[in-house]
This record gives sequence, structure tokens and C-alpha cells, in this order.
Amino acid sequence: MSLSMFFFMLSFNLIMPELNGFIELLGGEDIKGLTITLFTISAAISRPFSGKISDLVGRKATIYLGIIVCILVSFSYSFVHSVFIFLMLRFLHGLSAGFTPTGATALITDVLPENSRGRAMAIWGTFISLGIGVGQFLGSFIYINFNYTVLFVTSAFLGFISLLLSIYVKETLQVKNKFIPRMLLIKWNDVFEPSVLPASFVMFLTSASSGIIFVITPDISQFLGIQNKGWFFGIYVISTILVRLFTGSLSDKIGRRKTLLIGNLFLMVSMVSIGLANSISMYTFAAIIFGFATGISSPTLFAWTADLSSFERRGVGAGTMFIALEFGIMLGSLSTLVLYDSKISSVFVSFLFGAFLSFIASMYLLWHIRNRKSLF
Repeated sequence: MSLSMFFFMLSFNLIMPELNGFIELLGGEDIKGLTITLFTISAAISRPFSGKISDLVGRKATIYLGIIVCILVSFSYSFVHSVFIFLMLRFLHGLSAGFTPTGATALITDVLPENSRGRAMAIWGTFISLGIGVGQFLGSFIYINFNYTVLFVTSAFLGFISLLLSIYVKETLQVKNKFIPRMLLIKWNDVFEPSVLPASFVMFLTSASSGIIFVITPDISQFLGIQNKGWFFGIYVISTILVRLFTGSLSDKIGRRKTLLIGNLFLMVSMVSIGLANSISMYTFAAIIFGFATGISSPTLFAWTADLSSFERRGVGAGTMFIALEFGIMLGSLSTLVLYDSKISSVFVSFLFGAFLSFIASMYLLWHIRNRKSLF
């Protein structure tokens, strides 16, 4: 499952560094933020459906549906010649991110021993981070040496590899139901799992930083004269893997909330550093610190969500956490439409906003530690 998720993340992250350039080519320079925003909106909308289907029909059915959509949309980018069609495909592409990770996370949670979830989620998260980082780094390399068509076809092919690998994964849902259209009728109970609210709130506030990074870092690379627009993610993924090797079981030992406070500190430092970066060395340093932040916080948030979810609601619990992730990324990417004007002078204030949201998350965690009893 981890290998399948690696190729899935690799597939849709491969095109991310070049999306700004592609939409500029189509005439949409002033709406770069929408490439991420529309993607996250559709991903968030699809989470309640994917969570419900995962808990009723099966984890693998949810995984398959997301991967197939990813393959078809990635291939279709090659034929786009208008901003409207491109944005429509970005919206559809988000559906894949709404289904596959939800089903996969529920499946992984089913098989994890409770006393080592932090360490196990660190392994799981490493494959996800590898997919993000390697995809973003290779995307610009492929475009520079070939063209957009090769980039999009490669993305589709990687999605196909993910599909093949997922076939060998064993279904973990014990009681499966046959799909009926009525399952698509969503109630509030299918959208939100109250027990995972603490982890979801922290996820929402901290993932806004990722939304800002997705939109602006390709441009920062260009401002600094770095040819590969995925440079930031290439450095980040090395950093996050290294830190997970040493801190994978940290949250199992000192608790989820204290571990998240450490991760948030690194996140605030990284966001300020990116905003102030005026050289390749400082930009690289900021990427390393961001890798520390995500390497500590991401698996901890997954583990905390698993701790808080009941067995029969793990799909909805994972969906709730991912909805928070998508809305956080959406908030971050939308903020760039207001704070960022495609000039280097507006970079700092955009990243300062991300640091501020992380500060709020830290204050919430301190309050939660003081006022809420928790085993984690």
C-alpha cells in the first residue's frame, strides 16, 4: 500500500511545479492560485463520499476509483487549450485526491498496532512525502528536457503503476456491502467525525502553509535563478525522510500533542525563512527546516487521528482529517490571491500569514494539553 501511495503521490505532484507556467501559457497568469484552490475544493467535497464508501463498500474500491480518475485526468491535460477546460480538469483531478488517500489511510489504520502507530505512520508518511518531493523535483526536469505532453503522459503512467500495485493489497474491511446509489446520499454524520476534531483543527491551521508553498515556491525558484522549480521539494523530501528516521516513534513516547508543538515550532521558523530567502543557500535552509516540520507533524497527526477514531468510523474519521487538510491548503492558496502579486516584494507577507496560523495551532495545543485529559 505504501508503494502504491508513493506512485499515486508521484503522479499528481509531478505536474505541480509547472502548473503556474502552463496556466500562464493559456493566458491565466492572474489566477495561479486557482490551480490549487479548485483541486482542494473538489477533494474536500469528495471526502464524505469516499469516507462513507470506504466504511460500507470497501477500502480498495475507494482506492481504485481515485487512481482511475487520476490516470484519466492526467492524460487529458495534454489536450487542453483553454483556461476554463484546464481549471475544470483541475477540479476533477481533486476527486482522485479525495478518494484514494482516504481509503488507503483507513486500510493502513486497520492493520496498525495501537502501541506503535506513531512509528508506523512515520513509515507510511515517508512514502507519501517521497511521492510529493520526488514528483515535484522530477516534474521540472521532465518539462525542461521534453515538453508538457511528455510530463502529463508520464503522470498518467505513474498513476497506472499505482493501480497495479494496489491490486496486490488485501482488503481489510470485514463486512462489505454491495454499492447502491443511495449510499451517495450524504448526511452530516457522514461528513464529520466529532472525535477527531482536535487533530483536524491542527491539520487545518498548519496545512495552510502547504497551500502557500505550492503556489509560490515555483516562482521563488525563478526569482532566485533556480532552473528546476521543484528544487524546494527535492531538498524538503531528503530532510523529512532523515528526520523521520530519528523521530518516527517520538509521539509514541512523549505524546501526540507535545510532538506537534515541536513540529509547529519548526514550521513557523521555516515559513519566516522562506519569506525572507534572498539567496539559494537561505532558500535551501528553509526547505530543510520545512522538512523537519512535516517529518515530525505529519505522521503524528495521522497517528492522533487513528487514536481518536473508532473502528467502525475510521473511513469517516480519515475523511474528516483530509477535509481539514484540503480546507487548510485551500485557505493558503486563496490567501495568495490577496497577498501575492507575482512579485518578490509580496512573498514575505504571504509566508508570514502561514507562520501566524501555525502560531494559533500551537496556542490551541497548549490549551488542549492543559484543559483536556488525553492518553495521547
